[in-house]
Parts: sequence; C-alpha cells; structure tokens
Amino acid sequence: MKTVALSGNNRAERGSSNAKTLRKDESIPCVIYGGKENTHFTVNEVKFGKLVNTPEVFFIDLDVDGKKFKAIIKDVQYHPVTDRPLHVDFLEVSEDKALTVKLPVSLKGNSRGVMNGGKLRTVTRKLTVSGLPSALPENIELDITNLRIGQSIKVGEIEKEGLRFLDADNAVVVAIKRSRVAVADNDDEEDEEGAEAAAEGAEAPAAEGGEEAKAEEPAAAE
Repeated sequence: MKTVALSGNNRAERGSSNAKTLRKDESIPCVIYGGKENTHFTVNEVKFGKLVNTPEVFFIDLDVDGKKFKAIIKDVQYHPVTDRPLHVDFLEVSEDKALTVKLPVSLKGNSRGVMNGGKLRTVTRKLTVSGLPSALPENIELDITNLRIGQSIKVGEIEKEGLRFLDADNAVVVAIKRSRVAVADNDDEEDEEGAEAAAEGAEAPAAEGGEEAKAEEPAAAE
C-alpha cells in the first residue's frame, strides 16, 4: 500500500465540551493505539477529509508535534446529520504484526463474456484480508479476461502471496450475467475441432457403406 503524510497536535484536554470546541475550530479529536501507550491528538478536518474521502487504503506517516507514527485509519465516527467526522481512531502499525484491512477490488482485462453481450456485475467491491504490512497491496487485482457468460470469481478462488482472505469462500466477487443481447459464448477452437470431427464421422459411414455394397453385389450369371 502507498503511504501519505498527516500532521497533528497533542490534545492536552479531553472531554465532550473540549471536543465540541475543537470541532468548531475544524479540528477532529483523535487517538492512536496499538503501541506502548495511547496518544490523544487532533488533526485538521479539511486535511483529513482529503484522505478519507477516497476508496483507496493507505498507510499514514503521522507526525504529532514531532513524534512519528506509522498508522492506518481504523475507525471514523460521523455526525448522523451533517456527516462531519466527529472522532478518528488510528492503529499504530508494526512491521512484524499482521493487519486486517479492507482492500478495494480492481478488475483487469476485457471479459470474453462481456464482449459476447453478457453483463458484468461486481458483487463485492472490497475484500477483507489479513497480512503483514509489507505484503498488503493497494488493491486486489482480478483478471477477468477469460471470464465467460455464466461464470464468476469467488473469494475461495483468489490467491495472493502473503494474504489471507477472511470473507466466505463461496462469496461471489464478480460475475458475468446473461443479457437479452448475449450471443453464444463457445470456444472457437473447440467449435472448429467439433466441426472437423463431425465431417469425418459423416464421411466414414458413406465410404464403408459403398464398399459393403460393392462386395455384396452378386456375380453375373454365365
């Protein structure tokens, strides 16, 4: 995963009244945990919004008054009406500890089924995975080039080195559905081989039948 930078300031006071004051100043109360001790701090709402309003997942190089952390966003609480962020939980990252994150699905290639009129349906847009920080990609890339009408890719069929997929094995990620304009999705090579075999099969009985008729023809009377 890629890494972005974010700066914050230590939060000397805590409590609901202080949190309201901070939000009026466009500061968001935050906490980072997972290390030796929890650290309470604030970040600018506008700067944080640029990070969170995206489908991407990334590591954060966090600088809190000169103290450095490598972290990920673990949870964001939003106001039910205004949708403004009220509080953010960060998790400190350790290179030797596995992380559980949700990664977006990225599709690669032009599906054969779609080119034959099928309809591409993305059922699961994010997958929950576990792995060491060094093994986590920016997204889960799936090649759909050979996916035909009626076929799908399920979680249990995906293999990525260093990752463990936590969603149900039978959960469908992407599928090609039949549509009204879909045409027959047959393998061209198989069709040619089948046609040749059929032609050979049709010719063989005729030849054999001719030989039998010739052999059984009675001799002319003397």
